[in-house]
Amino acid sequence: MERLPKAPTTKAPADWFTGDVYFDVIVRGAEPSRIRVNTVRFTPGARTAWHSHACGQTLHVTDGLGLVVTASQVIVMRQGDTVWTPPGEWHWHGAAPDHFMTHLAMWEAPAPDDGPSETWAEHVTDTEYAAAAVSQ
Repeated sequence: MERLPKAPTTKAPADWFTGDVYFDVIVRGAEPSRIRVNTVRFTPGARTAWHSHACGQTLHVTDGLGLVVTASQVIVMRQGDTVWTPPGEWHWHGAAPDHFMTHLAMWEAPAPDDGPSETWAEHVTDTEYAAAAVSQ
């Protein structure tokens, strides 16, 4: 058994996020485990860019109100909700316009020779965000 050291809180990179987003790495599994778990804190209106995960992603909201959006679906996430996006599904997630939101992001990295864990694309426009936020 081993107590793992706590990594410092990191501001999320502007290339992949809009607004102020911070994360703490909880687990970055070492082979044979490839589990990844981060606590991610979004300020109101903050969100990821469009992205997909090679092995899928699970989000579990620990506080606040947020959105997970695909090309055809908007899910409003509240404390205690868990949402799974399957492998390769393009999506984005973030806080509602007037609420903070914190979630655990959990995913498995692909095998070392199978490419990146996630693929990032364009930022979510203000128009796309506003259209999804109406759903809440």
